[in-house]
Amino acid sequence: MQKHFKILFICFALLASTMSLAAQRVKTTKKVFEPLETVVPARPVGQKDVLNLTTPKMDVVRVGFIGLGMRGPGAVERFVHIPGTKVVALCDLLPDRVASAQKILKDAGLPEAVSYSGSEDAWKKLCDRKDIDLIYIATDWKHHTPIAVYAMEHGKNVAIEVPSANSLKEIWQLINTSEKTRKHCMQLENCVYDFFEISTLNMAQHGLFGEILHTEGSYLHNLEDFWGVYWNNWRMDFNHKNRGDVYPTHGIGPDCQLLNIHRGDRMNYLVSMDTKAVNGPAYIKKTTGHDVTDFQNGDQTSTLIRTIKGKTILIEHDVMTPRPYSRMYQVVGTEGYASKYPVEQFCFRPSNLKSTGTLNYQDLNVHKAVPDSVRDALLKEYEPKFVKELEATAKKVGGHGGMDYIMDYRLVYCLRNGLPLDMDVYDLAEWCCIGELSKISIENSSAPVAIPDFTRGAWNKIKGFSYAFAK
Repeated sequence: MQKHFKILFICFALLASTMSLAAQRVKTTKKVFEPLETVVPARPVGQKDVLNLTTPKMDVVRVGFIGLGMRGPGAVERFVHIPGTKVVALCDLLPDRVASAQKILKDAGLPEAVSYSGSEDAWKKLCDRKDIDLIYIATDWKHHTPIAVYAMEHGKNVAIEVPSANSLKEIWQLINTSEKTRKHCMQLENCVYDFFEISTLNMAQHGLFGEILHTEGSYLHNLEDFWGVYWNNWRMDFNHKNRGDVYPTHGIGPDCQLLNIHRGDRMNYLVSMDTKAVNGPAYIKKTTGHDVTDFQNGDQTSTLIRTIKGKTILIEHDVMTPRPYSRMYQVVGTEGYASKYPVEQFCFRPSNLKSTGTLNYQDLNVHKAVPDSVRDALLKEYEPKFVKELEATAKKVGGHGGMDYIMDYRLVYCLRNGLPLDMDVYDLAEWCCIGELSKISIENSSAPVAIPDFTRGAWNKIKGFSYAFAK
Protein backbone atom coordinates (compact mmCIF):
# COMPACT_ATOMS: atom_id res chain seq x y z
CA MET A 1 0.00 0.00 0.00
CA GLN A 2 2.80 2.43 0.96
CA LYS A 3 4.47 1.71 -2.36
CA HIS A 4 1.26 2.61 -4.24
CA PHE A 5 0.93 5.89 -2.31
CA LYS A 6 4.53 6.73 -3.17
CA ILE A 7 3.92 6.12 -6.85
CA LEU A 8 0.72 8.18 -6.72
CA PHE A 9 2.55 11.02 -4.97
CA ILE A 10 5.25 11.04 -7.66
CA CYS A 11 2.56 11.16 -10.38
CA PHE A 12 0.84 14.13 -8.74
CA ALA A 13 4.18 15.88 -8.36
CA LEU A 14 5.01 15.37 -12.03
CA LEU A 15 1.54 16.61 -13.02
CA ALA A 16 1.89 19.70 -10.85
CA SER A 17 5.33 20.37 -12.29
CA THR A 18 4.00 20.01 -15.84
CA MET A 19 1.10 22.36 -15.13
CA SER A 20 3.49 24.88 -13.60
CA LEU A 21 5.74 24.77 -16.68
CA ALA A 22 2.70 25.14 -18.95
CA ALA A 23 1.55 28.17 -16.98
CA GLN A 24 5.01 29.65 -17.29
CA ARG A 25 4.95 29.06 -21.04
CA VAL A 26 1.55 30.76 -21.36
CA LYS A 27 2.79 33.66 -19.29
CA THR A 28 6.00 33.92 -21.34
CA THR A 29 4.08 33.65 -24.61
CA LYS A 30 1.77 36.48 -23.59
CA LYS A 31 4.73 38.67 -22.78
CA VAL A 32 6.61 37.86 -25.99
CA PHE A 33 3.63 38.58 -28.22
CA GLU A 34 2.71 41.95 -26.81
CA PRO A 35 3.09 44.37 -29.74
CA LEU A 36 6.43 46.11 -30.01
CA GLU A 37 5.90 49.69 -28.93
CA THR A 38 6.14 52.66 -31.26
CA VAL A 39 6.60 56.18 -29.99
CA VAL A 40 3.86 58.79 -30.36
CA PRO A 41 5.59 62.14 -29.84
CA ALA A 42 3.72 64.79 -27.91
CA ARG A 43 1.93 67.37 -30.02
CA PRO A 44 3.97 70.60 -30.10
CA VAL A 45 2.64 73.25 -27.74
CA GLY A 46 0.01 75.46 -29.34
CA GLN A 47 -0.95 73.00 -32.08
CA LYS A 48 -4.20 71.08 -32.51
CA ASP A 49 -5.39 68.40 -34.87
CA VAL A 50 -6.43 69.11 -38.46
CA LEU A 51 -9.41 66.76 -38.57
CA ASN A 52 -12.01 68.28 -40.92
CA LEU A 53 -9.56 71.09 -41.71
CA THR A 54 -10.92 73.77 -44.04
CA THR A 55 -9.21 76.70 -45.72
CA PRO A 56 -10.82 79.82 -47.23
CA LYS A 57 -12.71 79.32 -50.48
CA MET A 58 -10.77 79.91 -53.68
CA ASP A 59 -12.31 81.21 -56.89
CA VAL A 60 -9.36 79.76 -58.78
CA VAL A 61 -6.92 77.15 -57.49
CA ARG A 62 -3.43 78.25 -58.62
CA VAL A 63 -1.16 75.23 -58.97
CA GLY A 64 2.55 74.56 -59.19
CA PHE A 65 3.73 71.13 -60.36
CA ILE A 66 7.02 69.65 -59.13
CA GLY A 67 8.18 66.47 -60.84
CA LEU A 68 7.33 65.97 -64.50
CA GLY A 69 8.64 62.49 -65.15
CA MET A 70 6.21 59.56 -65.05
CA ARG A 71 3.18 60.92 -63.14
CA GLY A 72 3.52 64.69 -63.44
CA PRO A 73 2.65 65.21 -67.14
CA GLY A 74 -0.60 63.27 -66.76
CA ALA A 75 -1.57 65.49 -63.85
CA VAL A 76 -0.91 68.64 -65.88
CA GLU A 77 -3.05 67.21 -68.68
CA ARG A 78 -5.92 66.52 -66.27
CA PHE A 79 -5.77 69.97 -64.68
CA VAL A 80 -6.30 71.73 -68.01
CA HIS A 81 -9.72 70.02 -68.06
CA ILE A 82 -10.71 70.94 -64.48
CA PRO A 83 -12.72 74.17 -64.12
CA GLY A 84 -11.39 76.82 -61.74
CA THR A 85 -7.70 76.00 -62.01
CA LYS A 86 -4.63 77.82 -63.27
CA VAL A 87 -1.26 76.18 -63.87
CA VAL A 88 1.16 78.84 -62.62
CA ALA A 89 4.51 77.04 -62.54
CA LEU A 90 6.22 73.86 -63.69
CA CYS A 91 9.37 72.33 -62.24
CA ASP A 92 11.64 69.39 -62.99
CA LEU A 93 15.36 68.75 -62.76
CA LEU A 94 15.42 68.12 -66.52
CA PRO A 95 14.54 71.12 -68.75
CA ASP A 96 13.14 68.99 -71.58
CA ARG A 97 10.45 67.61 -69.26
CA VAL A 98 9.35 71.12 -68.36
CA ALA A 99 9.21 71.95 -72.07
CA SER A 100 7.01 68.90 -72.72
CA ALA A 101 4.60 70.00 -69.98
CA GLN A 102 4.53 73.52 -71.42
CA LYS A 103 3.37 71.98 -74.71
CA ILE A 104 0.39 70.45 -72.88
CA LEU A 105 -0.68 73.95 -71.83
CA LYS A 106 -0.07 75.37 -75.30
CA ASP A 107 -2.10 72.61 -76.99
CA ALA A 108 -4.96 73.40 -74.60
CA GLY A 109 -4.84 77.08 -75.57
CA LEU A 110 -3.56 78.14 -72.14
CA PRO A 111 -0.78 80.59 -71.31
CA GLU A 112 2.72 79.30 -70.63
CA ALA A 113 3.61 78.64 -67.00
CA VAL A 114 6.77 79.83 -65.29
CA SER A 115 9.54 77.25 -65.72
CA TYR A 116 11.98 75.97 -63.08
CA SER A 117 14.67 73.38 -63.87
CA GLY A 118 18.37 72.62 -64.04
CA SER A 119 19.01 72.40 -60.29
CA GLU A 120 18.02 69.98 -57.53
CA ASP A 121 16.87 72.99 -55.50
CA ALA A 122 14.87 74.66 -58.28
CA TRP A 123 11.63 73.52 -56.63
CA LYS A 124 12.30 75.83 -53.69
CA LYS A 125 11.99 78.88 -55.91
CA LEU A 126 8.60 77.60 -57.09
CA CYS A 127 7.45 77.12 -53.48
CA ASP A 128 8.62 80.64 -52.60
CA ARG A 129 6.15 82.22 -55.03
CA LYS A 130 3.21 84.18 -53.57
CA ASP A 131 0.77 83.36 -56.39
CA ILE A 132 0.39 79.60 -55.78
CA ASP A 133 -2.25 77.91 -53.60
CA LEU A 134 -1.42 74.25 -54.20
CA ILE A 135 1.84 72.38 -54.79
CA TYR A 136 1.35 69.10 -56.66
CA ILE A 137 4.34 66.81 -55.94
CA ALA A 138 5.13 63.95 -58.31
CA THR A 139 8.87 63.42 -57.83
CA ASP A 140 10.72 60.28 -56.82
CA TRP A 141 9.72 59.03 -53.36
CA LYS A 142 12.69 60.33 -51.37
CA HIS A 143 11.87 63.97 -52.24
CA HIS A 144 8.17 63.84 -51.34
CA THR A 145 8.39 64.82 -47.68
CA PRO A 146 11.16 67.46 -47.88
CA ILE A 147 9.30 69.32 -50.65
CA ALA A 148 5.93 69.07 -48.88
CA VAL A 149 7.29 70.35 -45.57
CA TYR A 150 9.01 73.29 -47.23
CA ALA A 151 5.91 74.11 -49.28
CA MET A 152 3.57 74.11 -46.26
CA GLU A 153 6.03 76.25 -44.32
CA HIS A 154 5.81 78.72 -47.20
CA GLY A 155 2.04 78.90 -47.08
CA LYS A 156 1.04 76.28 -49.64
CA ASN A 157 -1.40 73.38 -49.52
CA VAL A 158 0.22 70.20 -50.79
CA ALA A 159 -0.89 67.10 -52.67
CA ILE A 160 1.74 64.36 -52.74
CA GLU A 161 2.05 61.26 -54.89
CA VAL A 162 2.24 57.84 -53.23
CA PRO A 163 3.83 56.92 -50.95
CA SER A 164 4.06 60.43 -49.51
CA ALA A 165 6.41 59.40 -46.69
CA ASN A 166 8.88 56.55 -46.27
CA SER A 167 9.45 56.53 -42.52
CA LEU A 168 7.76 57.37 -39.24
CA LYS A 169 10.12 60.34 -38.92
CA GLU A 170 8.86 61.75 -42.22
CA ILE A 171 5.25 61.01 -41.30
CA TRP A 172 5.47 62.97 -38.06
CA GLN A 173 7.17 65.82 -39.94
CA LEU A 174 4.19 66.06 -42.29
CA ILE A 175 1.64 65.84 -39.48
CA ASN A 176 3.33 68.45 -37.32
CA THR A 177 3.83 70.82 -40.25
CA SER A 178 0.23 70.51 -41.40
CA GLU A 179 -1.02 71.10 -37.85
CA LYS A 180 1.32 74.05 -37.35
CA THR A 181 0.61 75.78 -40.67
CA ARG A 182 -3.10 74.74 -40.92
CA LYS A 183 -2.45 73.74 -44.54
CA HIS A 184 -3.86 70.70 -46.29
CA CYS A 185 -1.49 67.77 -46.77
CA MET A 186 -3.18 65.15 -48.96
CA GLN A 187 -1.82 61.94 -50.40
CA LEU A 188 -2.75 61.44 -54.04
CA GLU A 189 -4.20 57.94 -53.58
CA ASN A 190 -6.16 57.46 -56.78
CA CYS A 191 -7.43 53.92 -56.14
CA VAL A 192 -10.04 55.07 -53.63
CA TYR A 193 -11.74 56.80 -56.58
CA ASP A 194 -11.85 53.79 -58.89
CA PHE A 195 -15.42 53.09 -59.91
CA PHE A 196 -15.88 49.68 -58.26
CA GLU A 197 -14.21 50.74 -55.01
CA ILE A 198 -16.15 53.94 -54.57
CA SER A 199 -19.50 52.35 -55.38
CA THR A 200 -18.72 49.50 -53.00
CA LEU A 201 -17.80 52.03 -50.30
CA ASN A 202 -21.16 53.69 -50.85
CA MET A 203 -22.87 50.30 -50.49
CA ALA A 204 -20.98 49.76 -47.25
CA GLN A 205 -22.12 53.15 -45.94
CA HIS A 206 -25.71 52.10 -46.67
CA GLY A 207 -25.33 48.81 -44.78
CA LEU A 208 -25.43 46.28 -47.62
CA PHE A 209 -22.53 44.27 -46.17
CA GLY A 210 -23.72 44.47 -42.56
CA GLU A 211 -20.78 44.97 -40.21
CA ILE A 212 -17.54 44.74 -42.16
CA LEU A 213 -15.15 42.37 -40.37
CA HIS A 214 -12.28 41.88 -42.82
CA THR A 215 -10.83 43.60 -45.88
CA GLU A 216 -7.99 42.80 -48.25
CA GLY A 217 -5.87 44.90 -50.56
CA SER A 218 -2.59 44.64 -52.41
CA TYR A 219 -0.22 45.89 -55.04
CA LEU A 220 0.59 42.87 -57.20
CA HIS A 221 2.20 44.26 -60.34
CA ASN A 222 5.23 42.78 -62.09
CA LEU A 223 7.41 45.80 -62.90
CA GLU A 224 10.14 44.08 -64.90
CA ASP A 225 9.14 45.99 -68.06
CA PHE A 226 9.25 49.32 -66.21
CA TRP A 227 12.32 49.31 -63.96
CA GLY A 228 14.47 51.03 -66.57
CA VAL A 229 11.95 53.83 -67.07
CA TYR A 230 12.42 55.27 -63.58
CA TRP A 231 14.87 58.18 -63.65
CA ASN A 232 18.32 57.21 -62.40
CA ASN A 233 16.95 53.75 -61.55
CA TRP A 234 15.54 55.14 -58.29
CA ARG A 235 12.70 52.66 -57.76
CA MET A 236 14.76 49.49 -58.11
CA ASP A 237 17.37 51.14 -55.90
CA PHE A 238 14.70 51.79 -53.27
CA ASN A 239 13.64 48.12 -53.29
CA HIS A 240 17.30 47.12 -53.11
CA LYS A 241 17.81 49.14 -49.92
CA ASN A 242 14.44 48.77 -48.13
CA ARG A 243 12.65 45.76 -46.66
CA GLY A 244 8.93 45.51 -45.95
CA ASP A 245 5.85 46.66 -47.86
CA VAL A 246 7.32 49.75 -49.50
CA TYR A 247 4.21 50.51 -51.60
CA PRO A 248 1.10 49.76 -49.53
CA THR A 249 -1.26 52.65 -50.21
CA HIS A 250 -3.15 51.36 -53.27
CA GLY A 251 -4.26 48.34 -51.28
CA ILE A 252 -4.76 49.78 -47.83
CA GLY A 253 -6.40 53.08 -48.81
CA PRO A 254 -9.76 51.64 -49.90
CA ASP A 255 -9.68 49.18 -46.98
CA CYS A 256 -9.23 51.93 -44.39
CA GLN A 257 -12.11 53.90 -45.85
CA LEU A 258 -14.37 50.86 -45.61
CA LEU A 259 -13.45 50.47 -41.92
CA ASN A 260 -13.71 54.19 -41.05
CA ILE A 261 -10.13 54.33 -39.83
CA HIS A 262 -9.68 57.37 -37.53
CA ARG A 263 -13.34 58.06 -38.12
CA GLY A 264 -14.63 55.63 -35.49
CA ASP A 265 -11.93 52.94 -35.47
CA ARG A 266 -8.17 52.81 -35.73
CA MET A 267 -5.47 50.31 -36.62
CA ASN A 268 -3.99 48.73 -33.49
CA TYR A 269 -1.09 46.47 -34.53
CA LEU A 270 0.32 44.52 -37.46
CA VAL A 271 2.30 41.37 -38.19
CA SER A 272 4.37 41.00 -41.37
CA MET A 273 6.54 38.44 -43.11
CA ASP A 274 8.25 38.20 -46.46
CA THR A 275 9.85 35.70 -48.81
CA LYS A 276 13.49 35.78 -49.73
CA ALA A 277 14.60 38.13 -52.51
CA VAL A 278 15.13 36.35 -55.83
CA ASN A 279 13.98 38.39 -58.80
CA GLY A 280 15.40 41.74 -57.66
CA PRO A 281 19.00 40.48 -57.44
CA ALA A 282 18.50 38.53 -60.68
CA TYR A 283 17.39 41.70 -62.50
CA ILE A 284 20.45 43.62 -61.27
CA LYS A 285 22.72 40.73 -62.29
CA LYS A 286 21.11 40.62 -65.74
CA THR A 287 21.31 44.37 -66.39
CA THR A 288 24.64 45.22 -64.71
CA GLY A 289 26.53 41.97 -64.35
CA HIS A 290 26.93 42.57 -60.61
CA ASP A 291 26.13 39.94 -58.00
CA VAL A 292 23.90 41.28 -55.22
CA THR A 293 23.92 39.72 -51.76
CA ASP A 294 22.25 42.49 -49.75
CA PHE A 295 18.94 42.99 -51.62
CA GLN A 296 16.40 43.87 -48.93
CA ASN A 297 12.91 43.66 -50.44
CA GLY A 298 11.46 40.16 -50.58
CA ASP A 299 9.62 39.09 -53.72
CA GLN A 300 6.40 38.84 -51.69
CA THR A 301 5.49 40.69 -48.48
CA SER A 302 2.31 39.98 -46.48
CA THR A 303 0.96 42.11 -43.63
CA LEU A 304 -1.99 41.37 -41.35
CA ILE A 305 -3.49 44.25 -39.35
CA ARG A 306 -5.99 44.24 -36.47
CA THR A 307 -8.03 47.28 -35.48
CA ILE A 308 -9.10 48.47 -32.04
CA LYS A 309 -12.65 47.23 -32.77
CA GLY A 310 -11.56 43.74 -33.80
CA LYS A 311 -11.53 44.08 -37.61
CA THR A 312 -8.69 42.69 -39.75
CA ILE A 313 -6.92 43.83 -42.93
CA LEU A 314 -4.64 41.75 -45.16
CA ILE A 315 -2.17 43.69 -47.35
CA GLU A 316 0.24 42.17 -49.89
CA HIS A 317 3.07 43.57 -52.00
CA ASP A 318 4.74 41.87 -54.96
CA VAL A 319 6.34 43.73 -57.88
CA MET A 320 8.80 40.98 -58.77
CA THR A 321 7.00 37.80 -59.85
CA PRO A 322 4.99 37.09 -63.02
CA ARG A 323 1.36 37.15 -61.95
CA PRO A 324 -1.78 39.00 -63.11
CA TYR A 325 -2.10 42.58 -61.91
CA SER A 326 -4.28 42.79 -58.81
CA ARG A 327 -5.10 45.14 -55.95
CA MET A 328 -7.03 42.23 -54.40
CA TYR A 329 -9.75 44.42 -52.86
CA GLN A 330 -12.07 42.19 -50.84
CA VAL A 331 -14.82 43.15 -48.42
CA VAL A 332 -16.05 40.56 -45.91
CA GLY A 333 -19.10 41.58 -43.91
CA THR A 334 -21.62 39.85 -41.68
CA GLU A 335 -24.26 40.15 -44.41
CA GLY A 336 -22.33 40.40 -47.68
CA TYR A 337 -19.11 40.16 -49.63
CA ALA A 338 -17.41 41.99 -52.51
CA SER A 339 -14.24 41.41 -54.49
CA LYS A 340 -12.74 43.05 -57.56
CA TYR A 341 -10.09 40.62 -58.83
CA PRO A 342 -9.99 38.58 -60.98
CA VAL A 343 -13.66 39.51 -61.63
CA GLU A 344 -15.98 41.97 -59.94
CA GLN A 345 -18.52 40.11 -57.83
CA PHE A 346 -20.87 40.37 -54.86
CA CYS A 347 -22.51 37.85 -52.55
CA PHE A 348 -25.24 38.72 -50.02
CA ARG A 349 -27.73 37.31 -47.60
CA PRO A 350 -30.86 37.91 -49.68
CA SER A 351 -32.84 39.13 -46.68
CA ASN A 352 -30.30 41.87 -45.91
CA LEU A 353 -30.09 43.04 -49.51
CA LYS A 354 -33.86 43.45 -49.67
CA SER A 355 -34.10 45.07 -46.24
CA THR A 356 -31.79 47.90 -47.31
CA GLY A 357 -34.47 49.23 -49.64
CA THR A 358 -32.52 48.47 -52.78
CA LEU A 359 -34.08 46.89 -55.88
CA ASN A 360 -36.06 43.73 -55.25
CA TYR A 361 -33.59 41.25 -56.69
CA GLN A 362 -34.77 37.67 -56.98
CA ASP A 363 -33.10 34.25 -56.85
CA LEU A 364 -30.17 35.25 -54.64
CA ASN A 365 -28.44 32.93 -52.17
CA VAL A 366 -25.44 32.98 -49.84
CA HIS A 367 -23.49 30.28 -51.69
CA LYS A 368 -22.54 32.02 -54.91
CA ALA A 369 -21.99 35.42 -56.46
CA VAL A 370 -25.01 37.36 -57.64
CA PRO A 371 -25.64 37.26 -61.41
CA ASP A 372 -23.78 39.80 -63.53
CA SER A 373 -27.01 41.66 -64.22
CA VAL A 374 -27.59 42.12 -60.47
CA ARG A 375 -23.97 43.19 -59.92
CA ASP A 376 -24.20 45.79 -62.69
CA ALA A 377 -27.51 47.11 -61.37
CA LEU A 378 -26.09 47.46 -57.86
CA LEU A 379 -23.02 49.30 -59.08
CA LYS A 380 -25.18 51.71 -61.05
CA GLU A 381 -27.61 52.24 -58.18
CA TYR A 382 -24.89 52.94 -55.62
CA GLU A 383 -22.56 55.01 -57.79
CA PRO A 384 -22.19 58.26 -55.80
CA LYS A 385 -23.83 61.33 -57.27
CA PHE A 386 -20.57 63.19 -57.85
CA VAL A 387 -19.13 60.19 -59.69
CA LYS A 388 -22.20 60.00 -61.95
CA GLU A 389 -21.69 63.66 -62.81
CA LEU A 390 -17.99 63.22 -63.56
CA GLU A 391 -17.88 59.76 -65.13
CA ALA A 392 -18.16 60.69 -68.81
CA THR A 393 -15.51 63.41 -68.60
CA ALA A 394 -13.28 61.29 -66.37
CA LYS A 395 -13.24 58.40 -68.83
CA LYS A 396 -12.59 60.77 -71.71
CA VAL A 397 -9.74 62.65 -70.02
CA GLY A 398 -8.36 59.44 -68.55
CA GLY A 399 -5.81 58.65 -65.90
CA HIS A 400 -6.09 54.95 -65.00
CA GLY A 401 -9.50 54.76 -66.59
CA GLY A 402 -10.72 58.03 -65.09
CA MET A 403 -10.05 57.61 -61.37
CA ASP A 404 -7.11 60.04 -61.51
CA TYR A 405 -9.34 62.74 -62.96
CA ILE A 406 -11.98 62.22 -60.26
CA MET A 407 -9.26 62.43 -57.60
CA ASP A 408 -7.91 65.72 -58.95
CA TYR A 409 -11.38 67.14 -59.54
CA ARG A 410 -12.45 66.38 -55.97
CA LEU A 411 -9.27 68.00 -54.62
CA VAL A 412 -9.97 71.18 -56.56
CA TYR A 413 -13.69 71.11 -55.75
CA CYS A 414 -13.03 70.94 -52.01
CA LEU A 415 -10.44 73.73 -52.13
CA ARG A 416 -12.73 75.99 -54.17
CA ASN A 417 -15.64 75.41 -51.81
CA GLY A 418 -13.75 75.59 -48.53
CA LEU A 419 -14.54 71.97 -47.65
CA PRO A 420 -12.46 69.33 -45.84
CA LEU A 421 -10.54 67.19 -48.33
CA ASP A 422 -11.63 63.60 -48.88
CA MET A 423 -8.26 62.42 -47.48
CA ASP A 424 -6.28 64.18 -44.76
CA VAL A 425 -2.76 63.99 -43.37
CA TYR A 426 -3.78 61.23 -40.92
CA ASP A 427 -4.93 59.04 -43.82
CA LEU A 428 -1.54 59.69 -45.38
CA ALA A 429 0.19 58.69 -42.14
CA GLU A 430 -1.81 55.50 -41.57
CA TRP A 431 -1.40 54.27 -45.12
CA CYS A 432 2.32 55.08 -45.36
CA CYS A 433 3.36 53.78 -41.94
CA ILE A 434 2.97 50.19 -43.15
CA GLY A 435 6.34 50.56 -44.89
CA GLU A 436 8.52 50.99 -41.80
CA LEU A 437 6.32 49.05 -39.39
CA SER A 438 6.24 45.97 -41.64
CA LYS A 439 10.04 46.09 -41.79
CA ILE A 440 10.23 46.22 -37.98
CA SER A 441 7.92 43.19 -37.70
CA ILE A 442 9.84 41.17 -40.28
CA GLU A 443 13.20 41.92 -38.71
CA ASN A 444 11.84 40.79 -35.31
CA SER A 445 10.69 37.34 -36.48
CA SER A 446 7.27 38.66 -37.53
CA ALA A 447 6.52 40.07 -34.09
CA PRO A 448 3.38 42.20 -33.63
CA VAL A 449 4.15 45.92 -33.91
CA ALA A 450 1.93 48.64 -32.49
CA ILE A 451 0.55 51.15 -35.00
CA PRO A 452 0.71 54.70 -33.64
CA ASP A 453 -2.41 56.78 -33.17
CA PHE A 454 -1.41 59.56 -35.53
CA THR A 455 -4.38 61.68 -34.45
CA ARG A 456 -2.98 61.62 -30.89
CA GLY A 457 -6.26 60.69 -29.25
CA ALA A 458 -8.80 62.05 -31.74
CA TRP A 459 -9.39 58.85 -33.76
CA ASN A 460 -12.99 58.53 -32.53
CA LYS A 461 -13.86 62.21 -32.84
CA ILE A 462 -15.40 61.94 -36.33
CA LYS A 463 -18.00 59.33 -37.32
CA GLY A 464 -17.65 58.25 -40.93
CA PHE A 465 -16.46 60.31 -43.89
CA SER A 466 -16.86 64.03 -44.32
CA TYR A 467 -18.09 63.85 -47.89
CA ALA A 468 -21.69 62.73 -48.32
CA PHE A 469 -22.69 59.65 -50.25
CA ALA A 470 -25.97 59.71 -52.08
CA LYS A 471 -27.48 57.44 -54.67
